[in-house]
Amino acid sequence: MWEQIRTGMLNGDIKSLARCISLVENETTGYEDLLESLPHHHTPVIGITGPPGAGKSTLTDALIGLLVQQGKRVAVLCVDPSSPFNFGAVLGDRIRMNEWYNNEQVFIRSLATRGSLGGLNPKIIEITDILKAAAFDYIIVETVGVGQSEIEIAGLADVTIVTIVPEAGDEIQTMKAGLMEIADVFVVNKADRPGADAFAKNLRMMLAPAFSNHTEAIPILQTTASKKEGVAALLHAIEEILSRQKDTERKQWLLTEKAYQLIRDKRMKDVSKIALKNEIAAQQPAFNLYRFIKKF
Repeated sequence: MWEQIRTGMLNGDIKSLARCISLVENETTGYEDLLESLPHHHTPVIGITGPPGAGKSTLTDALIGLLVQQGKRVAVLCVDPSSPFNFGAVLGDRIRMNEWYNNEQVFIRSLATRGSLGGLNPKIIEITDILKAAAFDYIIVETVGVGQSEIEIAGLADVTIVTIVPEAGDEIQTMKAGLMEIADVFVVNKADRPGADAFAKNLRMMLAPAFSNHTEAIPILQTTASKKEGVAALLHAIEEILSRQKDTERKQWLLTEKAYQLIRDKRMKDVSKIALKNEIAAQQPAFNLYRFIKKF
């Protein structure tokens, strides 16, 4: 089964690719051997994150349009929130990209967070590597946007775009969220709204001291994604950043972060949430959380 699916995926068969992702996501027997056998490709991964309502899906849609115009093949992973009870995904935002579902140059897959606190799917690293092997030109990962925990995207993406909007509030909140450390590009979306220029200016002034002595300043771009305005400049900035990335220390840290997450997940593999729930229920009402976790 695996060899047939692998061959189909490497030859560009979309059904084989989709099947492969499902089998890996569900940890079907043999999936680890498949991952080890995948050829390596340097496909750039673009991460798009930011708070809910910032226009991440609309921005992703606009980027897809530009890349398709250039004849590029684009894979998009849209990570949606899931129920903490049954882990089903909420797929409402996908309607913003519905024109691309039948386009041969675009592959879109919605994934549920499945309880992951970092705004990503637990198998996002493996699924991204599958897409790289399928020889796409670009991979875009749009996160669920869950506040301060979207920082996990920095361990996956070659370029991380943090999307914010003028009415998001105080620029200081942007800094407190830890976004300065992970952003390669800040996008002030919905820039046709009042206060966008002042917001971008204030954010630029706040970022300036951090880059006064070393490294290049983080680009702060304004877009109105719903009107496709400013998106070409964003794509240019992405390509500029990618062109400067080679075997840098940052890339080594990205690989280190991926290895760390995979090792952590492997060690936690035998811990079942359902079993934990049953044990906790059996100890009610005198359950003590800290005594309970000592045995692990």
